[in-house]
Amino acid sequence: MNHGDHNHDSRWNEHQWEAHLNDIEEKSAQLRQFITSDPVGSDPRWLHLINESDTVSEAVDTFIEEEMLLDEAYFPDEDEDELDDLDDELDEDDFLFDASLDEEELDEDEHAGEEWKALSDDYSVGPSGSMDQLLVYSDARDMTIRAMTWAKKLPKHMPIIPAHEFIDQCLMMSAKLAGGYTFGYEESFIGANIAYTKKGLEAANDALRNLQILKKSGLFDPQEYASMHAQLFEVRNTIGIFVQELRDNSHFGIE
Repeated sequence: MNHGDHNHDSRWNEHQWEAHLNDIEEKSAQLRQFITSDPVGSDPRWLHLINESDTVSEAVDTFIEEEMLLDEAYFPDEDEDELDDLDDELDEDDFLFDASLDEEELDEDEHAGEEWKALSDDYSVGPSGSMDQLLVYSDARDMTIRAMTWAKKLPKHMPIIPAHEFIDQCLMMSAKLAGGYTFGYEESFIGANIAYTKKGLEAANDALRNLQILKKSGLFDPQEYASMHAQLFEVRNTIGIFVQELRDNSHFGIE
């Protein structure tokens, strides 16, 4: 995702990013009416994705990708002149680098932030990392695939609104975690990561509430419901912990 230039002179906090994301969501909801295969919204979006995909996991990944593209449409492009200025600053920094620094000082600088990385198995950034290695995301995605697999067996045009909302919220939970990951952990953008992850947590809480409503719907046998509830409950808690870890350690400004 291209994150654009929100303001290079000041770092937005999570609340500023959250307000920006709320605005993006409102605008992207309008844009979605023009690109969805069902513009009047008579069928849920996820149902079309299941019908158009070879596998449930492919449908989930397609939803996540589409959500990220919709968000990206509202992030302005980086100004090329500012990027050139940044390159010039980096070149100057290299030229002025103090060669007198000893190896121990260089080593300390190179490993700055390792304490933050060690705090969470969810940490996965840099060339060797990938979103699939982010455990909080992969757990949420697994939960979403399970929910979609369950929904695929339901009667078509099922009128039970909590069931549709449950699937939508599971999908959004994964999509928001993916969106947060794309911002990384650098000091300038970790507020966006936190804001996106909070959106994922909100979706997880909503999904959990709708799942509890569905308990008496007759759509689950008791064992299936208990298992799915336990899995979603654990995912929700993991996301909440990850939000706090991001907040507690945002000052490291990891690259």
